Amino acid sequence: MNSILTPNVAVAPARAVPVAKPNNRGHRVRLVGGYLLAISLLLALTIYGWDYYTLDATQRPFSAKHALLKPSGAIGLKLGFVGMFIFFAIFLYPIRKRWAWLMKQGNTRHWLDIHILFGLAAPFIIAFHASFKFRGFAGIAFWIMAAVSVSGVVGRYLYAQIPRSLNAAELSRKETQELQAQLSQQLAEQRLLPPANLREMLSLPAPEKVESLSFLVAIPYMMLLDVSRVFRVARLRRHALRGMEHITTLGGLFSTGHRELERAIEVAREEASLSKRILFLSRSQPVFHAWHVIHKPFSYTFAFLALIHIATVMAMGYGLF
Repeated sequence: MNSILTPNVAVAPARAVPVAKPNNRGHRVRLVGGYLLAISLLLALTIYGWDYYTLDATQRPFSAKHALLKPSGAIGLKLGFVGMFIFFAIFLYPIRKRWAWLMKQGNTRHWLDIHILFGLAAPFIIAFHASFKFRGFAGIAFWIMAAVSVSGVVGRYLYAQIPRSLNAAELSRKETQELQAQLSQQLAEQRLLPPANLREMLSLPAPEKVESLSFLVAIPYMMLLDVSRVFRVARLRRHALRGMEHITTLGGLFSTGHRELERAIEVAREEASLSKRILFLSRSQPVFHAWHVIHKPFSYTFAFLALIHIATVMAMGYGLF
């Protein structure tokens, strides 16, 4: 299988030396904190402003909360400033690719995670700023921003499906297969789980079937395989659950206390993920490139309309809104 991601370098058959993964704990804590902060803000606004946002537009001026929650109100205006900050922050990620100094700051994947966080939070914050009234340039910009946000989630998924190096992915899969075979045998000896049950989790469609799928079908099929793997793992765990463990693990959806079992499942899950990414590479790679071509114009259109809205509001004054 030819790929632009595959280097023209012969790979030695010797077993690769595992490379230590960087410690991402600090980034994960910051990322989770960012999502919790965004969710808390949106929940607080929903609870506080529910009786206002559900009013008809003609009744809102008579609400006691109108002075606070209207777009030019004390809260609404601050949400507009937050949205404007996020708007500029979202474009730091593409700017980073062209600014040498910025490229040296941090990790590309970490920047992408923050980019996605801002891209998901922005439409909701702007919606509250506009008090869910989308008119004129601002309304068009909002719906384009929402489309960009949704497409960004799809793009991030596709990005994760493309191995940075096909040779490295094949080698990693071989290593995980060897380790998984060893762990499967250990589990069989301990009578925790037969090897056949682990192999069930690794089942994938035939390459001929994948090649016959259209791009529009292949991508949802990939997502379906990822979702179904969660339930396959739960079914595997249920073979080793005893008593209250069925409740504490929600039927196997959460990890158990069996270290050997969890290690074997993790290795099998990694093998299944690598195998799926390699199998669907001919489908996911062209779609990702097409997505990238479409995503940029929509993003720049949103930026242009948003700037027009901000300039108009600054020129005419906040009181008109």
